[in-house]
Amino acid sequence: MASIPGTCLSGSINLKCKDSRTNGASLMQYNGLKAVDSVKLDSNRQKGFALKSASKSRGPGIRAMASPTVSAPKRETDPKKRVVITGMGLVSVFGSDIDVFYNKLLEGESGITLIDRFDAKDFTVRFAGQIRNFTSTGYIDGKNDRRLDDCWRYCLVAGKKALDDANLGQQVLEQMDRTRIGVLVGTGMGGLTAFSSGVESLILKGYKKITPFFIPYSITNMGSALLAIDTGLMGPNYSISTACATANYCFYAAANHIRRGEAEIMVAGGTEAAVTATGVGGFIACRALSQRNDEPGKASRPWDKDRDGFVMGEGSGVLIMESLEHAMNRGANIIAEYLGGAVTCDAHHMTDPRSDGLGVSSCITKSLEDAGVSPEEVNYVNAHATSTLAGDLAEVNAIKKVFKDTSEIKMNGTKSLIGHGLGAAGGLEAIATIKAINTGWLHPTINQYNLEPDVTIDTVPNVKKHHEVNVALTYKFIKAYLVESSSRELLIIIRKEEGRRVIRLDVRKCQWEEITSLGRDAVFVGHGASMSVVIQK
Repeated sequence: MASIPGTCLSGSINLKCKDSRTNGASLMQYNGLKAVDSVKLDSNRQKGFALKSASKSRGPGIRAMASPTVSAPKRETDPKKRVVITGMGLVSVFGSDIDVFYNKLLEGESGITLIDRFDAKDFTVRFAGQIRNFTSTGYIDGKNDRRLDDCWRYCLVAGKKALDDANLGQQVLEQMDRTRIGVLVGTGMGGLTAFSSGVESLILKGYKKITPFFIPYSITNMGSALLAIDTGLMGPNYSISTACATANYCFYAAANHIRRGEAEIMVAGGTEAAVTATGVGGFIACRALSQRNDEPGKASRPWDKDRDGFVMGEGSGVLIMESLEHAMNRGANIIAEYLGGAVTCDAHHMTDPRSDGLGVSSCITKSLEDAGVSPEEVNYVNAHATSTLAGDLAEVNAIKKVFKDTSEIKMNGTKSLIGHGLGAAGGLEAIATIKAINTGWLHPTINQYNLEPDVTIDTVPNVKKHHEVNVALTYKFIKAYLVESSSRELLIIIRKEEGRRVIRLDVRKCQWEEITSLGRDAVFVGHGASMSVVIQK
């Protein structure tokens, strides 16, 4: 059920729920917290509507709560412009099943191991979050599978899994207007194996031996292009490459295509496959990576005094973003709602972040304002947390700048478990954050042994914690060349749809009452620059 951040009132009521898989939606109109009428609306009406997710309801009651210190936010009311999430798909170091992925995170299992994809014995860094036993069976035909760079294989599998999760399989898509469905999956590095192989052929054998797939499978837009070709999606199609902010820039742009009426559905996210000799060697040259070769699983240790750099990861994370009106009309399972975004730049340095985190904190502030969420509502942060010396503390400073009282906040770092997914990080960590909201369990930040004294926030050290999330911020800042520069910030906000009803109140006055059924309302604020999820309870 979706919940709406409330006006300055509090109280509780119980309501019955109506199945949202109908052409209409039920609306309970309120005067304050008092129910005064119940009406039936077409799904294109703006004043209110009911939504239901496919998750099991934990009871017939719906609880309305609002903080007396929180002002009424402004939210989009037009169901054609409201953007919801109806599917998720991923490829990760823990496989391609979302539940298995998140269960591994909850168990605190590290996905960081010694590299065996290439001979790394002479490299000063010999470990990463390398994906093994990946299979594309059922998603990519054998001939193309042999040709493709892993970056595009991960993209195709994650994208098609997300479509399946949204009940948008090929037979369904063929009955839809595919000119209204676009693809926007970005990557930070592109087809790095295809590029390296092409250069090697040029140097060793001459230009005549370069494969004709060298350029097509190297350029960064090929993930979006191949996914569209396979599925026949003819809407907006391109890619964005902004290092580890990539996926969130894609979410931000995809939502704007829907809001402008240019698409009804967008397949958006990020993909990366940089655990190669070229990729690892390049980051070694940047002096950005941990060199804890004797203990790979303990190398990524955000906020720990003994951290010595980040750990490379890879994979793909994709969301299906859809206009609320379209999702309701087809009876889709709505799992989250995108609320808004913000983009800033700290204009500081190519590789070093501002120590005060100003660029990041201003981006968080702008995104919360755009979402209609107050800082006081936040009690969970899924942090960027790359395990770098300067970046981790700059991030903490930014969080403290926005959230004056952090005593109720819990903060964890997904990269401690899977490494830094680069262009895919925003997509993977968006999914992890939504799962945290759905389950009420926060995965641990592992390898927390000697915490920095300036880190006074609960980092969920080493063991998972149950946490009733009120507002969650999953936050990242981008690094130019991925070497700790917050040169761009991006925040995207998503609201979790869990339970069975959404009620919008007094839209003309921008007054909102929040109604939840023991669920949480999530706001995911973009990655790279910042990725933040806001959950209203």
